[in-house]
Amino acid sequence: MPGIAKKRLLLKILSLFSVVRGYNILVVVLAQYLTSAFILAPDKPLRDVFFDANLFFLILASSTVIASGYIINNFYDSEKDLINRPKKTMLDRVVSQRTKLSVYFILNFAAIFFASYVSFKAVVFFSIYIFVIWFYSHRLKKILFLGNLVASILAITPFFVIFVYYRNFETVIFIHAVFLYLMILMRELVKDLENMQGDLAQNYRTIPLVFGERWSKFCLAVCAVLAIIPIYLLITQFQTGYMNYYFYTSLLLLGVFLLLLYFSKAKWQYLLLHNILKLIIVVGVFSILLIDLQEVLNRVF
Repeated sequence: MPGIAKKRLLLKILSLFSVVRGYNILVVVLAQYLTSAFILAPDKPLRDVFFDANLFFLILASSTVIASGYIINNFYDSEKDLINRPKKTMLDRVVSQRTKLSVYFILNFAAIFFASYVSFKAVVFFSIYIFVIWFYSHRLKKILFLGNLVASILAITPFFVIFVYYRNFETVIFIHAVFLYLMILMRELVKDLENMQGDLAQNYRTIPLVFGERWSKFCLAVCAVLAIIPIYLLITQFQTGYMNYYFYTSLLLLGVFLLLLYFSKAKWQYLLLHNILKLIIVVGVFSILLIDLQEVLNRVF
C-alpha cells in the first residue's frame, strides 16, 4: 500500500507539472534572467543581476502567475482539450478540478506576497495581471481576433515587468519585443488551426472556424512577412553580434514555415508548424548570449 500511495503521489505531481507546463515556466525564467543580464543591464556585474532580491521576487511572482494562468486555462478548457489533446488531458485529469482550483488560488496569493516585497505598484500590477488572465480564460479567448491578441500580450507581459524595473526602453529592445510578439501571435494562430475540432465542439469563434483555413493561413503569412522588418532592423541597424546568425536562421525557418503552411491540411502538419515557431522562440532565449559573446565570457570567467 505505501508503494502504491507513493506512486500515486508522484503521478499527481507529474500531472500538476503537466498542467502548469513547468518546462515553459523554466524557459521564461531563464529568458528573464538572460534578458536582464545581457540586454537590459549589460553594464552591471552578473553577480548584481542574479543576486538582485527585487528582480528575484519579480521573476518569482511572474512564474507563479504564469503557473496559475495555465491552471485556470486548463480548468475552463478541460472538455476542449480532451478532444484536441486526449493523452495529455488524461494525465492532467489525475489531479481533480477542485485541487487545481485550490492550487490556483494559493499560487495567486503567493504571487501577490512575492510582489509585496518589491513595491505596492508591483502588487497592483500583478493583481491586474491575474485578473486579466482569468478574464481571458473565462471570456476573451472565445472572442474572434481579440483572443489571439490578448493571449500574445499576456505571454510577453513577464518581460514587460523587467523592462519597467530597469527603466530601459531603448529602441533596440522595443524591436526585439516586436519580433517576439509576432512569433507568439503566429503560434496562437497556428494553435487555432491545430485545435479546430475541439474549438468547434465548444463553440469557440476562431479565425479558421469563422473565415476558413485559407484566411487563417493568410493572416499567418502576413505576420511572417511583418517579422522580416524587425529582423532586418536588428541585423542592419543595431549591434547584435553573433546573434545575427540566429536572425538569419530565423529567416530561413520562416521561409520553411511559409512553404509548409501552404501545403498543410492535417493536424500533425499544423503541429509541425507550431514546433517550428516554438524552436525559434526557445533558441532565441539562448541566443541572447551571442549579442556580445566576448563580453559574456569576460563577465562569466
